[in-house]
Amino acid sequence: MLQDIGSHRFRNEYHHIQADRSDLCLVYRNGRVLVKYTDGEISYPTFEKLGAHPEKGIYAFAVDDNHLFLYLEKVEENKEYTYEPLNLLREARPREMSYAGVVGNHLNQWYRDNVFCGSCAARLVHDTKERMLYCPDCGNKIYPKICPAVIVCVTHKDKVLLTKYAGRSYQKYALIAGFTEIGETAEETVSREVMEEVGLKIKNITYYKSQPWGFSGGLLMGFFCEADGDTEITIDTNELSVGKWVDMEMLKDMDDGVSLTREMMRRAYERWRDNKKEQGKSL
Repeated sequence: MLQDIGSHRFRNEYHHIQADRSDLCLVYRNGRVLVKYTDGEISYPTFEKLGAHPEKGIYAFAVDDNHLFLYLEKVEENKEYTYEPLNLLREARPREMSYAGVVGNHLNQWYRDNVFCGSCAARLVHDTKERMLYCPDCGNKIYPKICPAVIVCVTHKDKVLLTKYAGRSYQKYALIAGFTEIGETAEETVSREVMEEVGLKIKNITYYKSQPWGFSGGLLMGFFCEADGDTEITIDTNELSVGKWVDMEMLKDMDDGVSLTREMMRRAYERWRDNKKEQGKSL
């Protein structure tokens, strides 16, 4: 998946350090990231390349020995570095820098959304010991926001439920998904989202694995489950444009190596395939 960066090390511990001109800048604007993009390869500018002020950088994290800093000031693109869609990071190389760009987007949005205190409206101050913003007037402390969400693979015999989002640019097949509401367990979210989006009851909910997803500031939690009773689909057209049962064989080559959704499609196929083999041996 996107966060699987091989032997490279993503180091997200916070350090209160000053950038220098050779450090890498993460710059975002209107859902785009500033990169040099050539034949599928990306690189981020240094402060020196941008002519930017290192003292205005905010330490984000490190990849191996490379320190990366957020730069929230306005920066214009140039012949070398241009603003490219964030979705480009799903497939760009090197993988460790694509992942850094996605996580950087999550942090960038948090910093931009938290300039003033939500309790008293005073300007927030950056803490020097941890990744936290605090209000010098009322003492309010604010930490990065992580939104839990579920990805749900619903199966029924030799079928799997696939969907497509309504009103979004991403139009590939997906699985049921949604954010956890306040006062709700992840398992309750699974049942609610399936009922809301396709009108089905489910059973045998089992947790699979999780994935940080900086595109939306979320932590995705994957679950498998089975349809319980009536399998007629009634889609919520505000959320979905498509919701249908398809043959498991369709999932065989779905995994893109990036998203939890696509990995779960592959795993659903593999479980079904292996089960069919076991059934064949017993005959």
